[in-house]
Amino acid sequence: MHMKNTLFAWIGNTDLRAAEEGTGYAPVAQAVGTRKYERVVLLCNYGKKRWDVYEKWFEKEFPKTSITVYFVDLSSPTNFAEIYESATEQLENYLTQNPKEKLTFHISPGTPAMSAVWIIIANSRFPAGLIESSVEAGVKDVDFPFEISADYIPRLNSYIERKIIDFSEGLPPDTPEFEMIIHKSKIMANAVTLAKRSAMFNVPLLITGESGTGKELFARAVWSVSERFHGPFVPVNCGAIPETLAESELFGHVKGSFTGADKDRRGRIESAEGGILFLDEIGELSKDVQVKLLRAIQEKVIYRVGSSKAVKVDFRLISATNRDLLEDIKNEKFRTDLFHRIAVAFVKLPALRDRSEDINLLTDFFLNDINSEFKNQKGWISKSISQSGRKAIQTYSWPGNVRELQNTIMRMAIWSSDGSIKAKDVENSLLGIEEPGSPILEKTMGNGFDLEELLGDVAKVYLERAMDQAGDNKSAAADLLGFKNYQTLSNWLKRYRMD
Repeated sequence: MHMKNTLFAWIGNTDLRAAEEGTGYAPVAQAVGTRKYERVVLLCNYGKKRWDVYEKWFEKEFPKTSITVYFVDLSSPTNFAEIYESATEQLENYLTQNPKEKLTFHISPGTPAMSAVWIIIANSRFPAGLIESSVEAGVKDVDFPFEISADYIPRLNSYIERKIIDFSEGLPPDTPEFEMIIHKSKIMANAVTLAKRSAMFNVPLLITGESGTGKELFARAVWSVSERFHGPFVPVNCGAIPETLAESELFGHVKGSFTGADKDRRGRIESAEGGILFLDEIGELSKDVQVKLLRAIQEKVIYRVGSSKAVKVDFRLISATNRDLLEDIKNEKFRTDLFHRIAVAFVKLPALRDRSEDINLLTDFFLNDINSEFKNQKGWISKSISQSGRKAIQTYSWPGNVRELQNTIMRMAIWSSDGSIKAKDVENSLLGIEEPGSPILEKTMGNGFDLEELLGDVAKVYLERAMDQAGDNKSAAADLLGFKNYQTLSNWLKRYRMD
């Protein structure tokens, strides 16, 4: 008798939202699309309305796979005892009717507590395979080297919690927005953890980091797991608004308040009602606008330009900047009181050069996206990166951070003439725009970094400059370089084959 492959999982918010918004495959669909399951059984602690949308989407995507749902009522999605009781009860019900089944439990959807329970019952009462999935690694088997008796589930101790649960129990689960933060480095994992924790509290959040580090990506991720997700996310680039229009843009105006104000207009703050206002480059706002923003945060009221009528507002503020606001405070460019108001929660994003472990992951992620985007383009050859290409990518300092890396990979993929991107393609695709203080002293170490080669490159630059400046006169060039005599210069030129 044929033993059917059946996948059991909790249905997570990530899966439901992916179906509702048509944003691609989330954990459950990723597993079904990658491996052959004849049946999928899902436990759902969400409402039937959202389930109906998901079921319709799933049946359209996977017409040959049957899907069953068990609705479960939990007092909390992190209550171990309730999760255990619900999962074991539904497994018993299902296996009573379908005794010849090969079971697999998917641990990625749902909360960390749900994942922990799957792991333990798979190693005790209901032997089953375990899988997990992610954007970076795809779908893979999970092998835990220890067994825990299911009798101890209600009293799961803190040691096992630390081993099984990635982050603190109370952190919200991943969403597509958080899964788009590609990383494996510890420094970036810490930033993600802080962002998730910040999302749980309805307080202002300040995100800092160099240009191109992903500040808006983090802001959207925080919004996606916050209680304000069903409200709007309103992004505003403060640096792109002319100073004379900033007040009207943020607070709105009434008809006749200035030339060109031919009708009443809501500002961005009112547009963010019930949701999140994201002020990117908040340090660019003038002191006058800062005062009005402070009042809006403190009093939850605004005044449109040209009006004395108070308008009540309800929004959460997430701000971002690549400036040193503390230095701006010293220079009286930014208000101290506003800084303390917007930085109740704080996340600092690392530069790409400080998370070198992530460069290969990001490179592969972007290149896969590019290959997918252009696969139907006439004449397109699927691209991969050679070892020399990877070394060139790893040793560059990336002053423009992830944004520069992404755009550079796009250029090198388009410009390379064959399927393999080599070091020369990388070098030809770099724009060579370095920020002050970033080039030579902030090269990324590891993964192909070669100090001797780097020092040689520096030496060749200065040797060439000295010879040019001295009109090829070795004595004069040696003097410029601080050498005692021209013979020392000759030895250096010979070493680097420049003689």
